[in-house]
Amino acid sequence: MEPSEAKPGLLHAIVRAYERAMRFAAGSMMGTIVIIMIAQVTARYVFNSSLIWAEELCRYILIWMTFLLLGLSYQRGEFISLDMLSETLSLKARRATRILMSVPTLFFLGLMTWAGWMYAARFGNQTIPALDFISESLNGDPLHISIRWVYVSVSVGSALLFLHILVDLILRAGRLWRREPDTTVAHPESGEIA
Repeated sequence: MEPSEAKPGLLHAIVRAYERAMRFAAGSMMGTIVIIMIAQVTARYVFNSSLIWAEELCRYILIWMTFLLLGLSYQRGEFISLDMLSETLSLKARRATRILMSVPTLFFLGLMTWAGWMYAARFGNQTIPALDFISESLNGDPLHISIRWVYVSVSVGSALLFLHILVDLILRAGRLWRREPDTTVAHPESGEIA
């Protein structure tokens, strides 16, 4: 096997493993939220009590789920976009416009990754109250997990989206340079590939 053939196979395997991991994380997080909310509703309406930590914990899980899946949503073309101007351009001009628009987006995501990390660092001493409460109720000791790990989700999600857009930018630029058809995102309403 040629070395050039091994690289795309390895890259493809890494991408597939990443996609599977993200889908598994999304399913696990959503399943956890559903279980917590069912327990909360049951506690409230059956036992006339409330799980004071349920809403907080679900909020944190939902934040992580949102930021983790930004890149996958971008890759699948699920972001909302305004295509009024780009629909009037030729295919080549549309590709060039997308490449041009990716540069400030990458700058912004790089800034968000850095700023999100710096912001999260400010909360290193504060713990997650919901997890401390659950742990104290079960074994008498709080977990002392820093709330910083909730805020780090902004940096992680921004960095993952940065990588998705960077890879898309490189692929689009290569296709534009070689004048190859671009098959990354199809517009269902026009049937045209952008």
